[in-house]
Amino acid sequence: MSKFKAIRIVKEPAYAASYSEFDDSELMDGDVTVRISHSTVNYKDGLAITGKSPVVRRFPMIPGIDFAGVVETSDHADFKPGDAVVLTGWGVGETHLGGYAERARVKGDWLVPLPAGLSPAEAMAVGTAGFTAMLSVLALEKQGMTPDRGPVLVTGAAGGVGSVAISLLAKAGWTVIASTGRAEETAFLKDLGAKDVIDRAQLSAPGKPLGKERWAAAVDCVGSHTLANVLAQTSYEGAVAACGLAQGMDLPASVAPFILRGIALLGIDSVMKPKAMRLVAWERLARDLDRKKLAELSTTIGFDEVIETGKKILEGKVRGRVIVEIG
Repeated sequence: MSKFKAIRIVKEPAYAASYSEFDDSELMDGDVTVRISHSTVNYKDGLAITGKSPVVRRFPMIPGIDFAGVVETSDHADFKPGDAVVLTGWGVGETHLGGYAERARVKGDWLVPLPAGLSPAEAMAVGTAGFTAMLSVLALEKQGMTPDRGPVLVTGAAGGVGSVAISLLAKAGWTVIASTGRAEETAFLKDLGAKDVIDRAQLSAPGKPLGKERWAAAVDCVGSHTLANVLAQTSYEGAVAACGLAQGMDLPASVAPFILRGIALLGIDSVMKPKAMRLVAWERLARDLDRKKLAELSTTIGFDEVIETGKKILEGKVRGRVIVEIG
């Protein structure tokens, strides 16, 4: 059996992530084997690497919820050797061996073709974070939200989801307000397209059930009191796409925004999203995402830097998107 390098997470005698080797016999069931060229580091990957949240539910585990690469072998009708593919979600890196490896075996139904015009590195600059941002934008559009309604707020703006959301929304004509706790990133966020940058402290503490109407729509990556305050300050019949929990999983809000202003709260899941919707989202990303902006919000690291970067992303020391060169 051929061996390949990977990150191995073990639970005993203590939870730990380390660089290791696997061989093909350890790969899990699937009908497509992929030679991985690139991955990325998401907030969830940081949780998996550090064990600060029970993301990993099978041991040993190869973390990494995203990857891009080339099909080596396939028993799936949609894919053949040599096809360039992308995977995000589906429990990969959580319950199924993931993307921080030179090789993966997965179900072909989990894969999408690499979108035309995107390189594997650019696809991982998008990754789950960018895919989630696109799903949030699509959800707001489905709800009837348009730029003429007023500004849109993006919380957790310097993070992966937030930075891509700003770029997408600005290109679509929205006036974007960015909320961040990192004032030093103001120039970066304005370069992405934000018209205004506010301190997250305005939203992160317990607030009133209803506040002054400040934005027509929002993409919230934070949860908890922040999401409650975002809802309380959304304009009449506005909408908020909720896609993150950086502050917490709780929602200490009241029903006031919903029954007095008709606010819509749109839940965004990127893990189990059906393939048809994935194809729509990736097509829009390939078409709408400014490649220059994508490059500006991305940094590239080597495989040997993944574990340390996973720790840094939880400390708020990573901005934008991180591309991992695997092979």
